[in-house]
Amino acid sequence: MQSVENGVSASRLDVNWTKSRRSNAEGNCVEVAALADGSIALRNSRDPDGPALVYTRAEAVAFLGGAKDGDFDHLL
Repeated sequence: MQSVENGVSASRLDVNWTKSRRSNAEGNCVEVAALADGSIALRNSRDPDGPALVYTRAEAVAFLGGAKDGDFDHLL
């Protein structure tokens, strides 16, 4: 199974992108997709052909856990 490099054009990935239910009409959202190797890709919905950021499953779990715990609330 081939891994995907960070910065690959998101439109080149043959995946189903998912938006948050909290997305709004102004297009302020990030989309995520599961990759075949188990990693997670993210893209900016306003730039669907732009670069995708790719994270391992463990990295995604750590980030989402921190977000749920409020670790990043000070940034908003």
